[in-house]
Amino acid sequence: MFSHVMIGSNDLERAKTFYDGVMSALGVAPARVDGHRIFYMTPTGVFCVTTPIDGEPATHANGGTIGFAVSSPEQADAWHAAGLAHGGTTCEDPPGVRDGSVGKMYLAYLRDPDGNKICALHRM
Repeated sequence: MFSHVMIGSNDLERAKTFYDGVMSALGVAPARVDGHRIFYMTPTGVFCVTTPIDGEPATHANGGTIGFAVSSPEQADAWHAAGLAHGGTTCEDPPGVRDGSVGKMYLAYLRDPDGNKICALHRM
């Protein structure tokens, strides 16, 4: 459905350090740098981080979450640990199983260094 997702950062070097860490837990290669943007290329889509081209500060989406599909609860835990080790902060409940209207899911939530809320999700 999506070709790519792009979020903003006020410190691209810091964002690259953080996202290289969490993406490596998902088996994704370090970002390609293109001026004021970084790109994580996968067979199913692209995740991008940019400094805003309008020169204004990047802000996070209130109520927004970007979810990354993971293959197991263990991969979600590794992703979460990598995020904490690279400057992220935990948010929501601790990583674990949640019952939802679409069935059981294992979820782990982080805020990146710019405050964007991201999630690792494994459908059980």
